[in-house]
Amino acid sequence: MSRFEIKMPKLGESITEGTIISWSVQVGDVIKEDDVLFEVNTAKVSAEIPSPVEGKVVEILFKEGDTVAVGTVVAIVDIGGENSGDEGVAVVSKTASEETPQVKTVKTEEERWYSPVVLQLAREAGIQPKELDTIPGTGYQGRVSKKDIKSYIVRKQSGGIMIAKPAATPEVQRITPASSTFSAEGVEVKEMDRVRKVIADHMVMSKHTSPHVTNVVEVDVTKLVKWRDKNKDAFLHREGVKLTYMPAITEAVAKALAAYPQVNVSVEGYNILFKKHINVGIAVSLNDGNLIVPVVRDADRLNLNGLAVAIDSLALKARDNKLMPDDISGGTFTITNFGTFKSLFGTPIINQPQVAILGVGYIEKKPAVIETPEGDVIAIRRKMYLSLSYDHRVVDGSLGGNFLYFIKDYLENWKE
Repeated sequence: MSRFEIKMPKLGESITEGTIISWSVQVGDVIKEDDVLFEVNTAKVSAEIPSPVEGKVVEILFKEGDTVAVGTVVAIVDIGGENSGDEGVAVVSKTASEETPQVKTVKTEEERWYSPVVLQLAREAGIQPKELDTIPGTGYQGRVSKKDIKSYIVRKQSGGIMIAKPAATPEVQRITPASSTFSAEGVEVKEMDRVRKVIADHMVMSKHTSPHVTNVVEVDVTKLVKWRDKNKDAFLHREGVKLTYMPAITEAVAKALAAYPQVNVSVEGYNILFKKHINVGIAVSLNDGNLIVPVVRDADRLNLNGLAVAIDSLALKARDNKLMPDDISGGTFTITNFGTFKSLFGTPIINQPQVAILGVGYIEKKPAVIETPEGDVIAIRRKMYLSLSYDHRVVDGSLGGNFLYFIKDYLENWKE
């Protein structure tokens, strides 16, 4: 019997586990290639997992509702004949009869994944990616654990060149209650859900990675507000979606990124990676209070109608938990709209590995001095604040200020 192992796939950056929502097959079922095996829910997306092979399901190792680590075998399919030895398929691995060394160097693409904690410790110790790839790991499939990186750093700082065996004494574990919710002295303690844990780790990692600077400008969007009021009903009838201010802001951002490509980058060590595509992520607040950032790809190539439809579609998929991995990956810049909650402005945290994020504030009526041929007058104008947080390693004040002013000027001179 030739056995193929079906693994829990990695559905997105920083994802370490998934919960099996439902199985579409049973033991004994004969399946074809691309038949759906099971549906999985992660901290970011839900997806149906297809079979990479055809054959007979001989084992199902986890039940519905189980949360399983990425890379763990969840089912076995008998494909018959000789082992093909196929490599490189995310959900297919070698047979269980082949032994895995206890400690081995990370080599394959999947095994090169590192947790945010490991990456943070490596950065703080000045360990570059190439050096990190050579560190032996004792985690699943040779992955580098927190203990491994700490041990390596100690050996490196002490001048040792031999790789010691993992310490026999287990690492001290955080004591948690049997239940995720408990009370003590009038305080109710609830453990974070999986999404909130991912967000927490990502935000801390971003602050550790990038020296944040934030610029703020006030924008007169009176022309934009009048244009929207005039066109929103016809737009809804024509396109089937509500016309919000976000498509216009996204268009302004895409134009700014094209004009200032130094902001459409990421940083790797002392290298700056210039991105050839302008993919704008837009933060969406979910029904459970968590946040996710779906991505509008090639935003600079879409007109206003295309941006409106794309943004609305992604927001609906996000709130219905229907986003796919491609919907949340590859972003080069992010917009977060806290004006939705009537906040005037804020200092958003950069969505790594990007180097800048735009915060959009609440639009309100304000008295303003207007210059006219007859002299200055005071008038009621619609205004809002925009805040740009940027990575001061690669974006200086001049670049950040010019980039933000470009967006301000574009929106203030909106063509009605």
